[in-house]
Amino acid sequence: MNAVTSNSSLAIERQERIRARLQAQHIVRVDELADWLHVSPATIRRDLDELEQQGRLRRVHGGATELQKPHDELLFDAKTSIAAREKQAIAEAALSLIGPADTVFLDGGSTILALAQLLVPMTQLTVVTNSLRVAHLLSSNGPRMILTGGECRRLSQTFVGPLSRPVLERVQLDWAFMGSIGVSAASGLTTTDPNEAFTKELAISRARQVALLADSSKFGKSSFVRFGEFSSLSHLITDAAAPADQIKALRRAGVTVLTV
Repeated sequence: MNAVTSNSSLAIERQERIRARLQAQHIVRVDELADWLHVSPATIRRDLDELEQQGRLRRVHGGATELQKPHDELLFDAKTSIAAREKQAIAEAALSLIGPADTVFLDGGSTILALAQLLVPMTQLTVVTNSLRVAHLLSSNGPRMILTGGECRRLSQTFVGPLSRPVLERVQLDWAFMGSIGVSAASGLTTTDPNEAFTKELAISRARQVALLADSSKFGKSSFVRFGEFSSLSHLITDAAAPADQIKALRRAGVTVLTV
């Protein structure tokens, strides 16, 4: 066996091990794989790029995730490690929109949770939320916090469905900060669960301004149920890798687009 064949065989074996680990963990990171397989991060990046070209995974900042079917959704804790730097920058840009005494709705999602962490010092603020993670964060200090109630959806760590209506239909919101599983000009804003879509749509209807916080990995995706159109939004905050055609469609719909 010559050196080229040997190297090729090692790469195939390494990539199969990466795939097996990805199936077990749903998400993998370059630095962790490099330590585990005793190779350089550059080698792991080449492996991940090749596996993505084969249609066997999806590259994200710092690693890779399993390919998702249209109706699939990652566990909340798995989402937090995807595009973490971009999500933090998006949250910081969203913070600049909020007045000190505003009433804001915080949706579920890891980017929204990053925003909630920035709101802790703003004690004159009122936060209405359906997020279990946000409620836990603000339960001991920070802004005044109102929990919507509803059925607890464990996958997204949110309270959703018609039981959220009694609170949401009685509040007036300055801002609703929303997350989404999919964002596309063809399908609008989509998520995996009809009850989640119900609560998202109701929150949007109660807000004077609506900002979607979505990193570039969300664009071009379409999930099971729609909860809004581009025209439902006043603002989009995303990162610079968001596709130009989708950004153009949002601006045509009258949305103010902020990129970080």
